[in-house]
Amino acid sequence: MATRTEQPVGSLNMALAQAERLASTRPTLALEQVDEILAVAPGHPQALLLQGRALRLVGETQEARILLEKLAAEQPGSAATALELGLTLRASGDLPGAIVQLRRSVALNPRSADAWAILADAQRTAGDDAAADAAQLAAVRASTEDPALMRAALALQENDLPTAETLLRQHLRTRPGNVAAMRMLAELAARLGRLDDAQALLAQVVALAPGFDAARQAYAMILQRNNRPAEALREIDLLLAKDPRQGGARTVKAATLVRLGEYDAAIAIYEALLADYPTLARNWMSFGHALKTVGRQDAAIAAYGRAAQLEPTLGEAWWSLANLKTYRFDDDAISAMDAALAVAGIGEEDRLHLHFALGKAREDRGADATAFDHYRAGNALRRAQLGYDPDRMHRQVARAMATFDEGLILGKAGQGHDAPDPIFIVGLPRSGSTLVEQILASHPLVEGTMELPDMMAIVRELAGKEDRYPECVTEASAEQLRGWGEAYLDRTRVQRKTARPFFIDKMPNNWLHAGLIALILPKAKIIDARRHPMDCCFSAYRQHFARGQAFSYGLEDVGRYYRDYATAMAHFDAVMPGRIHRVIHERLIDDVEGEVRKLLDHCGLAFDPACLSFWKTDRAVRTASSEQVRRPVNRDGIDRWRRFDAELAPLKAALGPILNDWEAPVRT
Repeated sequence: MATRTEQPVGSLNMALAQAERLASTRPTLALEQVDEILAVAPGHPQALLLQGRALRLVGETQEARILLEKLAAEQPGSAATALELGLTLRASGDLPGAIVQLRRSVALNPRSADAWAILADAQRTAGDDAAADAAQLAAVRASTEDPALMRAALALQENDLPTAETLLRQHLRTRPGNVAAMRMLAELAARLGRLDDAQALLAQVVALAPGFDAARQAYAMILQRNNRPAEALREIDLLLAKDPRQGGARTVKAATLVRLGEYDAAIAIYEALLADYPTLARNWMSFGHALKTVGRQDAAIAAYGRAAQLEPTLGEAWWSLANLKTYRFDDDAISAMDAALAVAGIGEEDRLHLHFALGKAREDRGADATAFDHYRAGNALRRAQLGYDPDRMHRQVARAMATFDEGLILGKAGQGHDAPDPIFIVGLPRSGSTLVEQILASHPLVEGTMELPDMMAIVRELAGKEDRYPECVTEASAEQLRGWGEAYLDRTRVQRKTARPFFIDKMPNNWLHAGLIALILPKAKIIDARRHPMDCCFSAYRQHFARGQAFSYGLEDVGRYYRDYATAMAHFDAVMPGRIHRVIHERLIDDVEGEVRKLLDHCGLAFDPACLSFWKTDRAVRTASSEQVRRPVNRDGIDRWRRFDAELAPLKAALGPILNDWEAPVRT
């Protein structure tokens, strides 16, 4: 008769297999089974691992952590132990520690698709989207043994996009329903900026494989980036229905709610996330963005400061503080930024954000030469990333002026959608447009929204892959013009939170599409917010924008852009006189009431005194001027460029004659 310590190997393996089966569905019974195994085979590694897993699943995370940390020390080469310890640390709220263990697990066993997927979600929760994307790709790669897909995944990881695309398309020609290949091709399309292609591919993936959660989360993120936040929210809610505490999905949901203007709901999610994971620097930063938008400046400063404290090399956290404009860095903060910039191996994104933040900090101290050195360095890094082509912009402006001539404007007048709802504020960023928006949004009949991407999305759809816009408008029927106007109104409806009859679209880049706006929405109002070119362009050069505005990272580029903009607006003034009302920032500063009355008159609105006390209006403001428009009018930014005059010769040269004829240049 065998003793307890002489349990047959077969019986022991059967007992372990039974405990394994019970662990996921009935962890309490699994614990009882493991106790019996350990009584027979004390210290058995697989039994201890199962015990740790079962303890985690019944909520005994601290006991599980102690057990698994001891086991991991004794079994340093066990990928399974590292994975289970990572899951336990995450369940106990230690996300950074969990990520360390999950990375260790995939390093020990890079073929574990489950481990890669778990790591990806943890990194997404931590706000490290780039690392999460890489881990998701690794999960897909690990899920297949196909050599071609493995080569494609490797090419993606090495950013060899042409090779990856060739391999993936070859694979899909013979296996058109392979979701792993489609998921990777969507990632490739997103990196190339082909968001429509990425969206279509991921829609197919989640239709073919509804349980492919990583693909669904990627789909939601692409929908959000492609200006489909309501659709993104539906996908995220499907994930959260399966696991309400899934960190990555909660992070994406909060960001999506911000895009929808649902700031209170987004803030509530960030608060819950940070209660669970208080050491997540990037989520503290995103929390700060939402708080800033709703005007909770002190709380935003605290959130940004916490992010910088947790991760001192996180350049965007420091820049977020600088971007409050009214915030001033103390000596300790400046020293911390200098130290972060000196850290070996710091990433390019962190480096450029630190340069912009230090530029602002040094400028506030009057150290203008040092400040400009930082601005120059930050702009050079960003310009190299974006590859802006000023000649292409110049050609686009020439095409717009050639297309939207007097004949087209008169010939198609009144054929669009007759809704008077939209008020477009166009111009350059840093032109005073947020001030104009805040004044109008203080009127009881006008709702302030944000910089809406919808007109530009319609332009992209009209252009298509053949670059048909703007010439395609010349052949448009009245029905098409009305349909495009209706499409704009439909797309923007999700941003309207009140019953006010008018709403503001403050996307500055819509100046190029003033002709299209006039045709598809003939009763909409267009406001051109304009500021002295030196102040406006230099202010844009000092600014790191969250997205877009690629022209602003070179003095010559921003000067040429301003010149093209002023030239185009002179053309639109000539072919549709009286349609665009110009607000000169400097005049508004000098005569607030007089300029506000003219503005309201153009919009067909009765004068309301609230528009003169605009800083008292409680509303969300998402632009860089959010804190400035919560104060009365002031001259703080007027002629600031003169302090840097010696460095701005390239800007003056690029502006050319517009520099001395900028308020209402004559069409040439």
